[in-house]
Amino acid sequence: MPAIYIGMGANLGDPLLTLQQAAAALGQHPELHQVRCSSFYSSSPMGPADQPDYVNAVVAAESSLPPHDVLDLLQQIEQQFGRVRLRHWGERTLDLDLLLYGNDIIRTERLTVPHPGLTERDFVILPLAELAPDLKLPDGQTLDTLAAAVKTAPSAHDLQKIT
Repeated sequence: MPAIYIGMGANLGDPLLTLQQAAAALGQHPELHQVRCSSFYSSSPMGPADQPDYVNAVVAAESSLPPHDVLDLLQQIEQQFGRVRLRHWGERTLDLDLLLYGNDIIRTERLTVPHPGLTERDFVILPLAELAPDLKLPDGQTLDTLAAAVKTAPSAHDLQKIT
């Protein structure tokens, strides 16, 4: 079964509770195995600045579900949590992104894996590095190298571990 990594983010309602409950929902799904969740991080919004800070985390799992079925599952969970997305890169109740699916590179109309921007987002790299510090991305980059670069980047002060 391929290892999959799911990015989670929220900044409306009680985002920490929402992410904890979303991680629990993923952990209870019969087609996801060995489910683990990173620490939770608070970060400034990547998009418009006139919105609350985000809470982010990453979930690791193994699954025999095909990638598009994983995407469907994530969208179903978002809907169960009352997904609200008001504007591009804006506030949201829950966002679940398939970051990695094994070593696969997927480019379809509905799905791009590795997730675009994965290597540029400290709120993804640091929680992902907690779960899989030795991970090598499909393009050959190593997660430990990316995490080291993030920790010294000027934006690193915006990311705070909260649990």
